[in-house]
Amino acid sequence: MKKEFLISDFAMTLLFINAWTAVKTSDDGIKTQHDDIIEKYWKLTEVNGEPITKETNREPHIILKGVDNRINGTGGCNGFSGYYELKDKNRIAFSNIAITEMACPNMDVEDKMLMVLQTADSYIVKNDTLILNRAKMAPLARFEAVYLQ
Repeated sequence: MKKEFLISDFAMTLLFINAWTAVKTSDDGIKTQHDDIIEKYWKLTEVNGEPITKETNREPHIILKGVDNRINGTGGCNGFSGYYELKDKNRIAFSNIAITEMACPNMDVEDKMLMVLQTADSYIVKNDTLILNRAKMAPLARFEAVYLQ
């Protein structure tokens, strides 16, 4: 009887240590469900079903920073920053987007990209592709992850 109780205590101790370690390490870098989207350079490749083919001054992209839930990027001309919130079930919300106000010859891509950020409420990540959606509508925008070499 004592032997069974001792084994049970040992098993409970191991479970407690494993749970404590997992909680402790989660604060120190265990992947969260959203790690596949943050701290990556996401290049805009398609907006409202149209591939990005028009020339822009700068490459349209977004970066979702892990610190303070900040978003930075450019729509092709102006830089912007603001905040994002990631929720359960791949829900996302962007807010307080502030943008510089330079005039550029082609603002079409930028205008559409900013509208996507105002409208999107969910996302999907497949391999190196980020898709922003609104409800069950067709994808609003597609982005490809760009890695430094």
